[in-house]
Amino acid sequence: MIQVNSSRIEEMKRKRELEYKAKKSQKKFAWMTIAIALVILLLILDKSIASGWTWGIGLFIGYTLQRSKFCFAASFRDPILVGSTSVMRAIIVAFMIMTLGFGAVHFITHTGGGLPVGQIEPAGFGTAVGAVLFGIGMVVAGGCASGTLMRIGEGFLLQIVVLSGFIIGTLLAANTFDTWDHLLIEGSKVIYIPDLIGLPASIGIQLIVLSVLYKLLNWYDKKHSMLID
Repeated sequence: MIQVNSSRIEEMKRKRELEYKAKKSQKKFAWMTIAIALVILLLILDKSIASGWTWGIGLFIGYTLQRSKFCFAASFRDPILVGSTSVMRAIIVAFMIMTLGFGAVHFITHTGGGLPVGQIEPAGFGTAVGAVLFGIGMVVAGGCASGTLMRIGEGFLLQIVVLSGFIIGTLLAANTFDTWDHLLIEGSKVIYIPDLIGLPASIGIQLIVLSVLYKLLNWYDKKHSMLID
C-alpha cells in the first residue's frame, strides 16, 4: 500500500495555498451570505421564536458539517479507498451521544407520565431493500443527504442534480407510502429491545458495542491509513 509521508503532504498543502492565493478572494461573498442569513433570522424571529431557533440551529449544523466534511458516504468510502476511519469514528461518537441523550429523555418522559418519545415502527424486508438502494444511490451521487447539501453550499453545481433526485424521491415516497406500508411494513414484527431487557440494559449494551466498534476502527486506521501525520 502506498504511504504518503508528512513532508509530501506539507508540500502539497503549500502548493494548494499558492494556488488559492492566486485566485480571487471569496470573502465578500461569505460576508454577503452571513448578512443575508442574519436578516432572514431576524425576520423569522419576528414571526416565531421557535422557528428562529430552528433556523439558527440549522445554520450552526450546516457550518459544522462543512468544516468537518461530515458525510455518511465518506465514512464507508474512506476506509476502503485510503484506510482512514476518522469520519466513521465521528459517526460512532455521535451515536453514543444520541444514545445517552435519547435514553435520558425517554426515561424522563416515561417516569413523568409524558408521551412516549419517537415512534416504534416495524423493520422487515422492505427496510433492508431500501437501505441497499439508498446505499447504491449514495455511492453514485458521491455523497449522502448532508454531504450533498454541504457541497451545494460550497458551489458544486452537480450536486443540485442529486438534490433534485432527493426531492423527487421524497415526494414519490410520501404519495405512495400507504401502498408500501400495506405491502411490506405493517405485517412485519415490531421489536423494541428496551421492552425485552429494559432501557438501562439496552443503553449499556449499545454503548459497549459502539465502544468496541470505535476501538476496532481506530486499530484499522493506524494499520491501513495512507495519511500519516
